[in-house]
Amino acid sequence: MKTNKHFSLSWRTLMTYLLLFFASINIAFAQEGEDDVTECPYFSVSSTDSIGVGFSLISTDIEATISGVIANVVVEQTYYNAGDVEVDATYVFPMSTNAAIYGMEMILNDETIVAEIKRKAEAETIFENADSTGLTASLLEQEKPNVFQMSLANIQPGDDLSIRMVYTELLIPTNGVYQFVFPSIVGPRFTTGGEPWVNQAAIDAIPLSATALNINLKINGGMTVNAACTSHSTTFDYDGNSAETILNTNPGNDFIVNYTLDHNDIETGLLLYEGEEENFFLSMIQPAMPDVAFDSPQREYVFIMDVSGSMSGTPIETSKTLITNLLNDLNLEDKFNILFFAGGAATLSPNSLPVTGENIDMAIDMIEGINAGGSTMLLPAMQQALDMEGTEGYSRTFVILTDGYVTVEKEAYELIRDNLNEANFFSFGIGTSVNRFIIEGIAYVGEGEPFIVTDETDAAEMAATFKEYIEKPVLTNIEAIFEGIDVYDVEPLTIPDVFAERPIIIYGKYNSPAEGSIAISGDYADGGVASSLDFADYTDNMEENIALQYLWARKKIKLMSDYGIASNETDTISIEEEITQLGLKYSLVTEFTSFVAVDSSAVTTTSGGTDGTTGDDFNGVGIGFGGGIISDVKESYTMETGKDYMQILGQVIGAEKLLKLQLQGIKSFEDKSLSLQITSLNGQVLSIHTLNVEGLEDILSLSVGELPSGLYLASLKYDDKEILDVEKFIVK
Repeated sequence: MKTNKHFSLSWRTLMTYLLLFFASINIAFAQEGEDDVTECPYFSVSSTDSIGVGFSLISTDIEATISGVIANVVVEQTYYNAGDVEVDATYVFPMSTNAAIYGMEMILNDETIVAEIKRKAEAETIFENADSTGLTASLLEQEKPNVFQMSLANIQPGDDLSIRMVYTELLIPTNGVYQFVFPSIVGPRFTTGGEPWVNQAAIDAIPLSATALNINLKINGGMTVNAACTSHSTTFDYDGNSAETILNTNPGNDFIVNYTLDHNDIETGLLLYEGEEENFFLSMIQPAMPDVAFDSPQREYVFIMDVSGSMSGTPIETSKTLITNLLNDLNLEDKFNILFFAGGAATLSPNSLPVTGENIDMAIDMIEGINAGGSTMLLPAMQQALDMEGTEGYSRTFVILTDGYVTVEKEAYELIRDNLNEANFFSFGIGTSVNRFIIEGIAYVGEGEPFIVTDETDAAEMAATFKEYIEKPVLTNIEAIFEGIDVYDVEPLTIPDVFAERPIIIYGKYNSPAEGSIAISGDYADGGVASSLDFADYTDNMEENIALQYLWARKKIKLMSDYGIASNETDTISIEEEITQLGLKYSLVTEFTSFVAVDSSAVTTTSGGTDGTTGDDFNGVGIGFGGGIISDVKESYTMETGKDYMQILGQVIGAEKLLKLQLQGIKSFEDKSLSLQITSLNGQVLSIHTLNVEGLEDILSLSVGELPSGLYLASLKYDDKEILDVEKFIVK
């Protein structure tokens, strides 16, 4: 709806008052709680000696393969201690909200230690004992479902250390579009709870902007695939029904890839996996909905807009553009209001206003006058919106626009659950790296939809999509009916209403044989729809679906841990203990279970939980990079020559990227063919430099400007075969 400005004097007077009032509120926001905004994500290092510290996260390497609707991802973080002293380090990093992390390995120089899953307190004790006794160790803990902390202990000078983690994730399409997201930064959090991972001193922080982020993504569609990366400048290579891209970048924007299958088809069907003790199924059904008219009810919209300090710059401008588009798309019979929040809150009007040109223009002028600043008091703002009197006879919808940089996710979910009869909740995550945990969670528990708006260009499309969702009929009163098959531990217990065109997902276990059917039914407009699938039609290639056990356990944990929804009201154990047992049984990182690895065979050399799984089970899982999700151990590159012919002089930093080496004792090789070979850690030869021994200076400088950030090997060889010396060096 486009409008022309035609304010009366009274409206202008009111607008002046409102803008002056809000300016004063904004100043209060800016003064309150600025010190509570943290610098995370961060990488902090500690050592007993402040001199000679040179520890770095060199790179994060992602190997992701999507087969059908399941993504299998290996994340490898490579660290290197280029300093002269032993160090401890902590790294806080993000992960997908739906990731089921089920394995970890620590590779120290040429030795691989497979981590064990333990109760969180036990894992911390093992790690602390290793730290106090001088053993190298690593500890992976979950701080939030999308925030993890890696702790490292006793990394010796010259050590390179790699941590490999493996996770699986289910990708659910919306309107025929699948999306794979790998977040690369956590983002600063506003907190009043004193969480240790958030309250980090800036003096300890080491910038991660120069760290290499290398991503290799392959999509096996089973039919024609069309893929596009919406976050970075990269292209896909196509081979039959597969698409692949390789990206070398640095942490910053989330890596986002959208893809469609032939004719925008959606994978529909059953996935089955039969294990030694349990059988799992996952059904994806999208009932065919008839093309019938639907009368949308009169709606009252309350837009809750985050104007805190973390929204400064592009996010606040994106939010302004989005809410302007949302307002201009309202129906004339609707009503609306806006609540702006940071450290406090202000509203456009005490009560919702009719959709008129004058009211829309007043709102847009107020929006344009806002500057972001201050803390992020989300919960009081939501409570204030709930306390506002609704309009009788109108369907109420709350729309929250925020980057989500808070730590009160579960408190927000609880507030929404306690007020589900008041409104539906839709959430818009604003920015290129948002806290998807709260954006997705608000919509899930609020029976609405989540949206991610990365920039102003994206705002118009997302506003139109929101309008389409809110206007079109929803599938309600959804039921799953099983016949002829014995199923149990089915999740979710109740199926929320469906706004968009996406399949309904049901997880569960079943007793053999795989016979019978599952049917999904629901109400659509004035009628009903139903679809069914037969288990017997999907029994081929079940052994390939081993990831189903992790996806089922993660879904169950998500409902209990993330959203506080108990799996069974008659449970005799607490939610905490139930989550713990699931984490231990299925080797999953949760808020109560952690992975720990120690460089000592007396402490831990095998993987697995209390269910008896072993390292062989772990290495054999998945669709494979070199035969398994965790690749084979890299060949040792350490050469014990007994001589020191070459020494690296510092890290390779700066625009020139010169590798400087000090050479000694090589004059005796004047009659030999001498060369310097640069390789990657896995032995790939990147460059060879022939050296003239006769005219060689003691200090040798070589340009390595073509190398991306990372850890490399310099090998001094003669006659192209015998290695004199090998040294590691960092390119930043």
